[in-house]
Amino acid sequence: MLQKPRNRGRPNTQAERERDWGRGAAEEAPSTSRGAGGSQEARGTSSQGGRRAEASPEVGPRSQQQLELKVAELVQFLLIKDQKKIPIKRTDILKHVIGDYKDIFPDLLKLAAERLEYVFGYKLVELEPKSNTYILINTLEPVEEDAEVRGDQGTPTTGLLMIVLGLIFMKGNTIKETEVWDFLRRLGVYPTKKHLVFGDPKKLITEEFVRQRYLEYRRIPHTDPVDYEFQWGPRTNLETSKMKVLKFVAKVHNQDPKDWPAQYCEALADEEARARPETGGPTPSS
Repeated sequence: MLQKPRNRGRPNTQAERERDWGRGAAEEAPSTSRGAGGSQEARGTSSQGGRRAEASPEVGPRSQQQLELKVAELVQFLLIKDQKKIPIKRTDILKHVIGDYKDIFPDLLKLAAERLEYVFGYKLVELEPKSNTYILINTLEPVEEDAEVRGDQGTPTTGLLMIVLGLIFMKGNTIKETEVWDFLRRLGVYPTKKHLVFGDPKKLITEEFVRQRYLEYRRIPHTDPVDYEFQWGPRTNLETSKMKVLKFVAKVHNQDPKDWPAQYCEALADEEARARPETGGPTPSS
């Protein structure tokens, strides 16, 4: 979620690791001109193609930020359209969201579908084969394997909680609040805006999750401007584990937990510690 595996030979800075959310589409994004423009040039004469080339110059690969913004926009569009429970047409998606990104539409749709499922608890499905219409299905009762990975408790906020827990763990078990919001903004979740699924995200994260003891939230001393930090709360350690959270991170990235050696070793040690018999517990009353 925050880190790219070192053995992939890629840069290892914090910002670059966070941008891994949109990596799949970025790697497949073509470096030629827009798809619609290309088809028009094929149909036109060479002189017409030249004039169009002047009006619409070729563009290189989209930046990571552009891809992330487009995926976030697509996710928000699908969530909004789903409020009316009317099937979402592919033509509407292309017209109102995709625009000049038609050439990588399948990649964008795949990334949006993954985000909808693991962050928001919805599965994007095609209503009928080759119908080009889609609906969102609530996945609050996932299959057993996914429930194990996500730690689902049957609420639509679980995905957001798992995201925050993953950020904390991958950052070294403590993370600044500003870094959390920097990441969540890339998912279309803002501290000052009401969200269709989460309501008030800032209140949910800094008050509800804290009151439920999933998170510890404390002010960092001597910071100007004032900043806060998050750690796992005691309830998190009882209901899930570092290995489960790492598996969630890996599944979101379509990678293996072992791709993060440091976190994997820490998670293994945590599993071994949990497997040891507890000592010093309460003795049965006579």
